[in-house]
Amino acid sequence: MRVNKKTYWLQLPYLDEIFKRILLKSRVNIFNIFLDNIKFNKKSKILDVGTAPILEPHENIIFHRYRWKHNITGFSNQNCNILKKKFKSSKFIIGNGKNIKLKKNSFDISFCSATIEHVGNYESQKKLISELYRISKKFVFLTTPNRSFPIDFHTKLPIIHLMPKTIHRKILKFLKLDYFASEKNLNLLFSKDIIRICRDLKITNYKIVYNKFLFLKSNIILIIRK
Repeated sequence: MRVNKKTYWLQLPYLDEIFKRILLKSRVNIFNIFLDNIKFNKKSKILDVGTAPILEPHENIIFHRYRWKHNITGFSNQNCNILKKKFKSSKFIIGNGKNIKLKKNSFDISFCSATIEHVGNYESQKKLISELYRISKKFVFLTTPNRSFPIDFHTKLPIIHLMPKTIHRKILKFLKLDYFASEKNLNLLFSKDIIRICRDLKITNYKIVYNKFLFLKSNIILIIRK
């Protein structure tokens, strides 16, 4: 296989392992924030929107850490059979997070981790939060990487994601990172973007908290109470 010299350093196994460890630590911290801020019990039903068909512990953190797995339903646009074999008591649904074919208030809690930055433009992101709000009876818990953080953990590149989006995407294309250069695949958010979405949707009972890494706000966490 021909190696792209521009992105070779991003593909080094040791670097990938370091980033996975950082992600795991961050997502465990985020799950602890979930435990501290969301009221639930052994009967609470949770819809995890954006479930990924990956078994590694830094992915699908709620499946790995939540006690009552039989009350979790994974919702994904991908086939999650690999997860069904491991989490046999959980349920899985294939669908579109921007148009969830479930009734209003179907679940006590809608949980969405590191997904909203992958659904497309602002309107698509707004539709996702609208659907999370609609199907939840009590709480929405949404997390996303903070665009203000100096490193983008998707590309493993520093600073350039803070530039205007057109310039950022041109640099990613130059580096042959075409997948992340497309808005439909990566559209990072600032806190003000989340606030604007809540304002547009007329959602008022919410708060934003942060996960921190190296004393900086690495992840935005939106908590909505209905």
